[in-house]
Parts: sequence; structure tokens; C-alpha cells
Amino acid sequence: MDTSSDSTQSNRPLTGIRVVGLEQYMAGPYCTMLLADAGAEVIKIERPDGGDPRRSMPPFAERDGVKKAAGYMGYNRNKQSVTLDFRRPEGREVLERLVKCSDVLVDNLRPGGLERAGFDYATLNALNPRLIYAAISGFGRLPERRGPYSDRPAFDIVAEAMSGVMHLVGFEDKPPSWTIYGMADVYSGMVTAYGIMQALFMRERTGVGQMVDSAMYDNILALNESMVTLYSVAGQSPHRGQPRNAYPRGAYATKDGYVAVNVPDDRIWRRWCELMERIDLVDDSRTRDGSARSEHRAYVDSVVNTWLAERTRNEAVEALNAAGVPTGAVHTAEDVFACPQVAAREMLMSIDDPEVGTYRFTRTPPHLSAAVDLPANPAPALGQDTYRVLTDLLGYDDDEFAALVESGIVDTNSNLVGRLKV
Repeated sequence: MDTSSDSTQSNRPLTGIRVVGLEQYMAGPYCTMLLADAGAEVIKIERPDGGDPRRSMPPFAERDGVKKAAGYMGYNRNKQSVTLDFRRPEGREVLERLVKCSDVLVDNLRPGGLERAGFDYATLNALNPRLIYAAISGFGRLPERRGPYSDRPAFDIVAEAMSGVMHLVGFEDKPPSWTIYGMADVYSGMVTAYGIMQALFMRERTGVGQMVDSAMYDNILALNESMVTLYSVAGQSPHRGQPRNAYPRGAYATKDGYVAVNVPDDRIWRRWCELMERIDLVDDSRTRDGSARSEHRAYVDSVVNTWLAERTRNEAVEALNAAGVPTGAVHTAEDVFACPQVAAREMLMSIDDPEVGTYRFTRTPPHLSAAVDLPANPAPALGQDTYRVLTDLLGYDDDEFAALVESGIVDTNSNLVGRLKV
């Protein structure tokens, strides 16, 4: 599949940019998915012996005996797949050729993995001074910003824990809790794509590439900026289940579900009091400001819970929003798929996989008025683009390619049976 020729992809913001993804699991694949959705030609490098580990992680879409991992399908659309063992000399040469003709290299392998194969940043820069090398790691890779944890591996939950996010999530009398699965990976992928965009813009002015150093710990700590600000300015160390400055805030039960409400200031609190016909609460010593409401949150909850318990979820949402109190229903997955706002924004894009059928995945935001539509090519089969990339792009002839297959440097998993004698 040559996604670079897709008509939708041809007029996207990053059309003409070639990205190599030395990636696995979530952070790297999510980053390059964003770039692919933006029109970049993304060549995903995978191990010949099974590829990205996420290919074998449940849940699976299945049809006629063919199984595909949902997580892999979702994060690898609009890409090409090349199998390559770049640790061996012949594979190293393939990667060198690819680096020379590419704009961006994204790496989220374990720290040191690429360097041990002979590809430190100095080597990459010598091969292609215009290359933007984006390294995603747990704790950072830039030599002048190394810390004591730089060589540690990391998953998303480690970044959530060390950034203070986990300390803030959950109940006061319970252990810290993680947020949504993979949040640190996804956000790090997004931050890295943003860094790549900056580096591409700088290259337009300078003509040279650079290293984009994206650390999951850094990224999630920056996302948790309110904790840093509170401690720096007020000496407060926020704790899960203990709001101090703003209340009510949280999920509240209605007749048939939950709504999420946040009252950040006294003006919005007054609006809710007027709606409840409890204007007395505006000046009540227990409820007159955010600090008082936080201190007396049991009393506040008794008042708002009584009012909400008399209404359905939709009634509460409509009434509160009409009164100027921003409120949303707490949606389940079924609610999201049925939401008219999601439909209007076309946030669930359909991708037709020829082997397992059509499924919907979340669209990349934001919408661009001059490039509204996204390409919707399915995630590639393992190695399906290996032959085309090596022969058409890198100049290998059939005999040279066959030798690489025979030595196990690449494989012919999906699309070469009957085409070559190996």
C-alpha cells in the first residue's frame, strides 16, 4: 500500500514529509499516527519476528479466521510497514539509506537500543544533516540534560506516578490511582509531534535538522502544572479527595446517571444557587466562597445531591448549562458512540480493513478549514511494504532483496509470495 499516493493524503499539511518510525507499543506509534493523519509518509520499521508487540495484544477484531489487534489497528493507520533487523550489518545499511532520504526519525525503543546498533545522534546527523531525530523515552535523552534516571525504561504508569498525577487521582482513604490506560503515552506522542512540527518549521529557516528530546516524566509533569503552581505560590501540596480552593467539583448522581460539574468561582456558584432557588447559600458562611465550600463539602453535597436526585441526567445538563453552569453527562462508551456532538464533529472515523471489516476509531483533532478530511487507510499487515520501499525508494534490485530475505534481515510475511524466488 502506497499511502503517499492517497488523494486525501496528498493535500494534507505534511504532504511530502517522510517519517521513519522505530516504534512500538503506544507513544511512538501514536506520535507517527498524528503525523500520518497530517499527510506525512510514515514508514514503520518492525522486527521480522512478529513486529510491534501490540500486534499480539488483545482485544482483537476477527473475521474468517483472521485476527487483528484493536490497539495496533487504531494507532497505525495510514502507515507503511517494513520489516528490518537493523542490528546486523546488512540491515544497518538499509536503515542508513532510509535515513539519508527521510525528514524525520521517531524512536521510542528502550534507551540505548538505537545507539547499540550504531545509530547515535551524531551518526544520524552525519548521514543526514537535515534529519529531525525525535527520541521518546521515560526520562530524556539529550546529552546536556541527562539526569540520574535517564537510562531507566518506563511505561505510562511510571510517568503518572512520578509526576504527581497519581497522588491526585482517587479517594482520600484509598491508594493512589492511575487515570485512563496509556494517558502518559498518548500525551507524550502528542507533545513529540508538536516538537517535530517546531523542528520542521525551524528547518525551513535554517536548513538543518535537530534532536527532539521528549521525556514522558517531563510531559506529564508539565500537564500537572496546577500542582506545581499551587506548591510554588501557596505552599499547598494538593491531595486526592481534598479540594481546598474550589467546590463543588466532581461527578454527581441524577435519576439515571451521572453529571460532571465544576464550580471554579463564586459567580458560577451564584448561578447554581439561583437555579436551585437557594439564593441564601450565596451569603451563607459555609458556602459563600470556594474555600468555605471545600471545608464544608459534606453540607454542599447534601444540597446539590438533593436537587440533582429529582432530575434525569439530560434534564440536569440542560438546566445547568442554560443557567451558565458548564455541565456534561458522564458518558459511557455507548453514550459516546450515540452522541450527536461527536457525530456532528465526525470524531469517529470509519476505517475499512479488507481482512477484518470496518471499524470506527477516534479522529485526530483539530479540524483544519483548508484540510478537513483525513486519510483513512487501514493499519498495514506486517512487512507489506518492505519490497516496495527497498526496491522503489532505496534502489535495491530483486537479487539484493532476495539475499536480504534469505539472511533474515527482512521477511516476506504478506505480499511477496510468488513474486520472488527465495
